[in-house]
This record gives sequence, structure tokens and C-alpha cells, in this order.
Amino acid sequence: MRPSFPTKGLYAITPDISDTSLLLDKVEKALIGGIALLQYRDKISTASERTFRAKAIHTLCLRYRVPLIINDDPELALACEAEGVHLGQTDGSIQHARALLGNSAMIGITCHHNIALAITAEQQGADYVAFGRFFNSSTKPGTPLATIDTLINAKRNICIPIVAIGGITVDNVRPIISAGASFTAVVDGLFSSTNISSVCKGFHNLF
Repeated sequence: MRPSFPTKGLYAITPDISDTSLLLDKVEKALIGGIALLQYRDKISTASERTFRAKAIHTLCLRYRVPLIINDDPELALACEAEGVHLGQTDGSIQHARALLGNSAMIGITCHHNIALAITAEQQGADYVAFGRFFNSSTKPGTPLATIDTLINAKRNICIPIVAIGGITVDNVRPIISAGASFTAVVDGLFSSTNISSVCKGFHNLF
């Protein structure tokens, strides 16, 4: 049976790591730490490598009952039987992903700091929306554009869960959770840590 979609928590996103064994080791430590969701994001591997990695990661996720979301690629999500896909604004339509993956798939949409994009995404059937960046980060470099007001306004205008991303740490996440983020997405702040499970537990305690 597929893992159910959680209501809140830490949303871990994989970094670019060329060593598959190391990547899987870090992913399992995050799963042990109690993450709510895992997104497989990979900008360096070939298509065949991504398929192999996605299937291996999904096996781990099923063991720990954590849904796997695939970044940008509904076809890869289908190939590895992931629980869902996350789409950027230029990664294809929600309708295409829904038709390919079915009604039970979790579909998330990047909305940057734009409430109108989030409203449209909800109307088109998205299961969650993501705003960011909130702080500067190596994954999403540049001036932070999303703010606490972004979250407050989103909560007033949409009903689906909200993900916050961009430079988020245990030390700066409290106002983001208080403002209405259901999930906080973290890449380097988690996977670059020397104690991944401990960082996960720190976020978990704040939720």
C-alpha cells in the first residue's frame, strides 16, 4: 500500500551527489530521522542513472512509509512508481501529470512568491504549492523574494498545503511554520550536515 500524504513536517530534497551509494546512505539517514516527504531532485545524472536511483530511493521510502516525489519529471515518477511529482512553472501542466499518474498522485507546483500562481494551481488540481526562496541558499541563489506575508496571504486564499523553501534551517524556521507553512523543504541544510538524523529530529520537534 502506498504511503499516505502527511499533513506537515520536513520535506527533504536530495542534493546533487554523483556517488549513488553515498546518496542512498544520506537518504536513509533522513528517513530514519523522521522526514515527512522526500523529493528526488537530480540535475547531474543521465536518464538511465536517474531511473536506477529513483527506483532505489523509492524502495527505501516504502520501507519507512514516506512518500517519494520526483522533481520535474512525471514520466520518471511513473517509471519508478513514486507517489507524486513536483513541477516548476515550465515543467509541463498539472493536467498532463494527473492524466499520466492518476488521481492518487501528489502533484506540487512551484509558485515562487506569487499568490496568483498558487490560486491557479489549486484550481487546476495541485495537491500542494511551494513558495520560496525565503532566505539565500546554494540551491536557490539570489535575493530572497518570498516573505512571511507571502505565507499569510496564501493561507487566506488557498486551502491546499503550503511548502516553504530556500535557506531554511532549524534556527530560522519558527516564523515560517507560525505563518502557515505545512512543510519546510530543505536541501543542503539537511544533507550537508554531519548528523542528518539529528537535524531531521530538530525540525520534527518544531512541528
